[in-house]
Amino acid sequence: MASLKDQLLNAGLIDKSKADRAEQELRKQAHQKTANAQKKAKKAGEVIVDEAKLLAEKVLQEKAERSRELNRIQREQAAQKAIQAQIKQLISLNRIDRQRGDIAYQFADGSKIKKIYLTTTLQDQLAYGIIVLVKFGDGYELVPKQVAEKIAQRDAACILVQNAGSTEASAVEEEDPYADYKIPDDLMW
Repeated sequence: MASLKDQLLNAGLIDKSKADRAEQELRKQAHQKTANAQKKAKKAGEVIVDEAKLLAEKVLQEKAERSRELNRIQREQAAQKAIQAQIKQLISLNRIDRQRGDIAYQFADGSKIKKIYLTTTLQDQLAYGIIVLVKFGDGYELVPKQVAEKIAQRDAACILVQNAGSTEASAVEEEDPYADYKIPDDLMW
């Protein structure tokens, strides 16, 4: 259905220039009404609310908040990567060679039992807490106790086996009711 203006033009009751002038006058009147309303509101001390400005400000605030959150997450990820790099460097520089090991040493990694091969000396050092077993990527490495303490400060989950020193073991041995029973050398758990 055509507008009233189009219908009047088609009927020949008005010409195009008169219709355009009438439409222009209507727009001017509407603009003057809003301008007069704003002037009256200013005189009366009312605050004119521009909804478009409010929405734009709200969108900018939400965008800034999202940006801050993303930046915070990126900083945390970068810090975590730096910590992992430090741990990797500590382990790779201080790991103890265990290639000639012939004694199987079993330990728990989460819910799984794993096995590595050690020499007799390394097994004794691990038992007395002189060296510590740590997780290194997908493998396992032995490092000195001092290095393990530095690793534990950064991420305690990397430490798998850290036995107490011999002084604590001797205190336990004094109270041990099974101290009189000898443990066979070939016993493995």
